[in-house]
Amino acid sequence: MTAPGAIQRVGVLGAGAMGNGIAHVAALSGFEIVLVDTAQGVLDKSLATMEKNMARQVEKNTIDAAARDAALARVARSTTHDAFAACDIVIEAVPEREDIKRAVYAQIIPHLAPHAILASNTSSISITRLGTASGIAERFVGMHFFNPVPMMKLVEIISGIATAPATLAAVEDLAKRMGKTTIVAADFSGFIVNRILVPMINEAIFALHEGIGTITSIDNGMKLGAAHPMGPLTLADFVGLDIVLDVMRVLHEGLGEDKYRPCPLLVNYVAAGWLGRKTGRGFYDYATNPPVPTR
Repeated sequence: MTAPGAIQRVGVLGAGAMGNGIAHVAALSGFEIVLVDTAQGVLDKSLATMEKNMARQVEKNTIDAAARDAALARVARSTTHDAFAACDIVIEAVPEREDIKRAVYAQIIPHLAPHAILASNTSSISITRLGTASGIAERFVGMHFFNPVPMMKLVEIISGIATAPATLAAVEDLAKRMGKTTIVAADFSGFIVNRILVPMINEAIFALHEGIGTITSIDNGMKLGAAHPMGPLTLADFVGLDIVLDVMRVLHEGLGEDKYRPCPLLVNYVAAGWLGRKTGRGFYDYATNPPVPTR
């Protein structure tokens, strides 16, 4: 089993926003990276994004050009799971749906080394349940990064019932070597951050749905009255309304309380394909600068 300090080669499954960010930070921290996605176009876009974001860091003097070039040279890309064979850990960053995660585990487990750890970037799904589905529960752990990964300092570590202490110690050490601060959460739906944050966003959507306030008044109320850096509806658009809905459904199913019921307005926005910034329209319309409220 991989011990603290022994991780050198990091696999990342999924080259979307989260996988891209994790690979970015890990590469800059000196780790060899294997970034895998089944779509070559997604991998190409991911590399372009990484290059753009690192160029911005060079401009801001947070890294130098030599560090950027070395980091990019450490990132290998592949569309096949056998590329993970030499990795000490694989961090899964696929969509927040349990059926998708279970399916990809069945595909990648045969290619992992006997000592390798499998970590899920899930923000809400039971680590015990996912670990059991993986078939390597002792080497399975939750490693929840936050978006955008290069900027957000926190990594939430979640141990399932069967997660070995050495596995937990190894991923805590890895996160710290990546320059992150860690917190350890118990394996309950939503863990710590999303158990608190996402119901707050959902409640803000209820406030809009029930006519208590407008989009602008709700966001300004929380920014100016609670000193939040951005309003909850702006934050929902940034996170992605589909992700907010997925997390609320996990909370509602896992905890069984009506207070976790997703707001019908949230459900309708997702059904309409209004998912926030990534689709150009959510609670705000991003076709204009500055964005304007959609209600």
